[in-house]
Amino acid sequence: MADVLNFISGLLWGHVLIYLLIAAGLFFTFRLGFIQFRQFPYMVKVMANSRTGAGEGISSFQAFCTSLAARVGTGNMAGVAVALYLGGAGAIFWMWLIALIGMATSFAESTLAQLYKTKDSDGNFRGGPAYYMEYGLGKRWMGVVFSLCLILAFGLVFNAVQANSIAAAFEVAFDIPRHIVGVLLVIGSAFIIFGGLKTISRFAELVVPLMALAYLLVALYVCFINYDLLPAVFKQIIYSALGFEQAGAGAIGYAVMQAMIQGIKRGLFSNEAGMGSAANAAATASPNPNHPASQGYVQMLGVFVDTIIICSATAALILLSNQLVPDSGVTGIALTQAALVQHVGEWGAIFIAIAILFFAFTSIVANYSYAETNLMFLNTKYKHSMLIFRACVLAMVMFGAVGELGLIWTMADISMGMMAIVNVVALFMLSGFVIWLYKDYCSQLKAGITPVFNPDNHPEMEKTLPKGIWKK
Repeated sequence: MADVLNFISGLLWGHVLIYLLIAAGLFFTFRLGFIQFRQFPYMVKVMANSRTGAGEGISSFQAFCTSLAARVGTGNMAGVAVALYLGGAGAIFWMWLIALIGMATSFAESTLAQLYKTKDSDGNFRGGPAYYMEYGLGKRWMGVVFSLCLILAFGLVFNAVQANSIAAAFEVAFDIPRHIVGVLLVIGSAFIIFGGLKTISRFAELVVPLMALAYLLVALYVCFINYDLLPAVFKQIIYSALGFEQAGAGAIGYAVMQAMIQGIKRGLFSNEAGMGSAANAAATASPNPNHPASQGYVQMLGVFVDTIIICSATAALILLSNQLVPDSGVTGIALTQAALVQHVGEWGAIFIAIAILFFAFTSIVANYSYAETNLMFLNTKYKHSMLIFRACVLAMVMFGAVGELGLIWTMADISMGMMAIVNVVALFMLSGFVIWLYKDYCSQLKAGITPVFNPDNHPEMEKTLPKGIWKK
């Protein structure tokens, strides 16, 4: 089974997804006029005003924290370590690159998710790629395929990945058996996910900024005490990514490809740009300004924070240590813990265990919220099957806590890849609407008015929108 899954994962990532994701990122980067670079200050300004919603629903900041809760987790701490172990320092360069161009893709998917959001029976906004596939493209079957992939990936497999990292970290730091950690995670997860979408949003809004700040402060301290080594680390990343380090060994092509594959895989797992997952959170907001594109700006910043800031912090911890040893078997969260222990002493393992608890636990509850939205898409009477689904989610959390790391990561890679393929195809097909929404937003800004979306200005688009959301 492991051999079959590894073959499928290698086929997806080695021959399809790398090229597809880069193509999508470059396409939207050019079509949107390098929006992620040219309008970065405005992106920050929109985020600063995102705590207040334009109406009913949760605020853009709460939606941002929910998406960041799903993004910031195992991928930032264990995933970066895996990428370094398998792909070398050069993997970080490709992680940065896919994040920078992926910011434009994130703008596109989040803007479309806002445009085609709907309301559930409790009055909450719901939406995401499955919804813009059904309404925008008129292809419900495509939305069904995406929803099934997302439920498998985020509702089940990814939660096993998060639980696996928490259990491994607590086993190293406190010598607590994995099955005990698994039981505690199941209890904690059940408490949050049974509280509903708004409980998840409030929980993410409170926890995510605090845990990210604490982790970054520790990483900055490590960089400060090793400041003289930083130039060498950056040189190592660039040289390894471009094959200069391997040129003398005659293995340049294979080494660069490994760095590229691992960097893009782990980068996508962490920041989710183009995967279509964060778009589910983007759809839940009542944005300020009240225009679909404003949530696109907010979600772009999420990709930057996740990969360029937090993943880089983990890479610095590891590369500034001497713990990265090929074929040593020390990888994942254990490698990150060993690196921090070298820098600050034994309390470093405890700090990483606590950090991964908060990072990964918030990912579990945010991942669940994505899966719930797509379960609703598949079945309008989803509440009747929700209890069974929640039991399956909690069972995967327990499985992840005691399961084998390699198999779980491979399952995550395959399900993530299938999601990304379906979503990117839909983004290309709806790219005209994305460009129009961006231009409409910018034209109102240039006119000195606060952007507001009026579907009457685009009759072709208006015909595809869910009723009663944007036009009362």
